[in-house]
Amino acid sequence: MIHENSEAIINLYQSWLDAWNSRNATAMAKLFAEDGNLIGFDGSQLIGRDDLHVTLDNIFSHHPTAAYVAIVREIRHLAAGVAWLKADVGMVPSGKEDISPALNAVQTLIALKTADSWQISLFQNTPAAFHGQPELGEAMTEELRKVLKGDSGVNLN
Repeated sequence: MIHENSEAIINLYQSWLDAWNSRNATAMAKLFAEDGNLIGFDGSQLIGRDDLHVTLDNIFSHHPTAAYVAIVREIRHLAAGVAWLKADVGMVPSGKEDISPALNAVQTLIALKTADSWQISLFQNTPAAFHGQPELGEAMTEELRKVLKGDSGVNLN
């Protein structure tokens, strides 16, 4: 049975993906709790909405960022008003039509329920290197390519 708040968590994550893919730093920052944290693919850390907004706006203004394609793998409700989401993601570089396997990652977020909505407290993007297990990376890429082609979508898989 899927928890009643799972759809809200998926919607929060989808909003994050949409904001990144549309290169909208304002929309991204608004999804986070005031003291929210983002840990990037390279280990960089952004703390708080202001830091998130300024840094992401600078990134989007100066770099042609790749677009995410995602498969939500798991949602856990840790306590009342606290949820954890894990997703596999691939990225399609700007101007390209296919995923770059070197950019595949596993994303996790911790969401907190406020009086009005769910907000991201912590977001982490970890490279999916699969050292010594290239078949896992290849399988992830093929699944993500199906999402890219529209054969499936961002849903709880």
